Amino acid sequence: MDDQTGRDLLTAGAAAYSRGDVAEALRTFEEVASAATGDLRTSAIINAASMSDELGAHAKAVDLYREALAVMPADAIRMRPAALVNLSQALQHVGDLDGAQDALEQARELLAAGGADQGDLRVACLLSLTAVAMHRQQWAHAGDVATESLDAAVRFAPGLAGHPLMNLAAIHFETGRFDLSDDFAGQALAAFETAGDVNAVAETQQNLGIMRVRTGRLDDAEPLLLSSQSYFERAGIGHRAGIGSKVLAFLAEGRGDAERASALYRRSLDYFRGSGAVLDVADVETRLATVSFAEGRPEEGEGLLGAAFATYRGLGLGLHCAQVDFWHATLLDSALTASGTPDDAAQARATALAVPAAIAIDAVRYTLPDGRQREQWNREIADPAMQLAFRLAYASGEARLVADLVEAQCAGTTVDIGRAGHGAAPRLPLQLPDPPPVGAADHDGSFLLGAALAGVAAGAGLPVPLPPRLAVTADGRIVLGFAIAAAEERYGREVRDSRVVPAW
Repeated sequence: MDDQTGRDLLTAGAAAYSRGDVAEALRTFEEVASAATGDLRTSAIINAASMSDELGAHAKAVDLYREALAVMPADAIRMRPAALVNLSQALQHVGDLDGAQDALEQARELLAAGGADQGDLRVACLLSLTAVAMHRQQWAHAGDVATESLDAAVRFAPGLAGHPLMNLAAIHFETGRFDLSDDFAGQALAAFETAGDVNAVAETQQNLGIMRVRTGRLDDAEPLLLSSQSYFERAGIGHRAGIGSKVLAFLAEGRGDAERASALYRRSLDYFRGSGAVLDVADVETRLATVSFAEGRPEEGEGLLGAAFATYRGLGLGLHCAQVDFWHATLLDSALTASGTPDDAAQARATALAVPAAIAIDAVRYTLPDGRQREQWNREIADPAMQLAFRLAYASGEARLVADLVEAQCAGTTVDIGRAGHGAAPRLPLQLPDPPPVGAADHDGSFLLGAALAGVAAGAGLPVPLPPRLAVTADGRIVLGFAIAAAEERYGREVRDSRVVPAW
């Protein structure tokens, strides 16, 4: 391929992307990458990587960016930092935050030696640094970097100003300042519309729609979601289309339209499977299982929950497995209540799922020093899990299990049993809090406390290790010993410290 043909094709690929045809843009860039040489080939590989990332093929994008970095000249003072910034974004999509941080630090060092003509790259680098801080829930730091990136955008690249504005919207939303979040999101949408960035307009509509769903403003959210969904489906942006279908299904489920919810969840599954987004697949399988149970197809629901559990377990995500078990037990309990017919086997199965899951989920509070994260986790996950464990243990007539649960809770924090009930069908929140990684509780200088004080310290947000095991008899019987062992074996992580403290 001669250079002029290559340049013409790169221009054609950029035009396809600008009109929203991302798949055609990818095909064009791959054609150049396979036939061109030198800088043209490198540019084509980078562009193909960007399109792959846009279409949800994140692992492929990482490989392409690394291929481009390996072949480009060492003195590519603009191309190299740009590729590193883009690589960091793809690495964030596959969950490699350390790799993303490393790529950004390399880019920032190269850009520090560059001139004013690299201002747009500085903005992009700061945007990605903001995203990494947001993924790590370092909200104060994320706000500082987002503000810095907005200043840089206004100075160097006004057309990019919508991105830091949307980051500030997300940061304010996640820290509970919803009015500010709405204001920044509106500014971001206006900025993208002014810049003529149709992809960013659709992404912003979807993100703003999701924020409004999470705050219960469903009627305000739906037009934004439908508009963005139409664009993503037309453009073939599978991962974003999958997200949109999932959120629209959540809306339908909340309105009692199980048929539409089921169809939309299945469409979302198809999109996520097509883009290789396995974690999103597992999340939607869990949600679709809820609809299957509600429509009287428990066997189908059980199969979906089993598939989600297997995905999480295969990836070593033990706490996600615990969340699936909790939800599985919730659906079994709801089905038992609705039937009104005693079923000792189903009751025992639900209890066997609920208690180890509740122990593992409740243990997370010792790993969350941030008050807002801890409150959200307890409100949405831990407290409902412990309520369910108590209720099922009591309904099963397991007197010793009930006594052990009481003993464990009295040694730490209490559960508001009075808030439990069946006034409404069980429903997963649209977005569950992310559990911390294994080992997150291993803080330097943490306080080694007994069970009761450890629970108090965790409630106050002090760094403490997991609580000790409680021995309740002279011969050393451990409170919830079998359930603790089951949780640690099933979820692959410790839920209690190895220390044993007598409770008698």
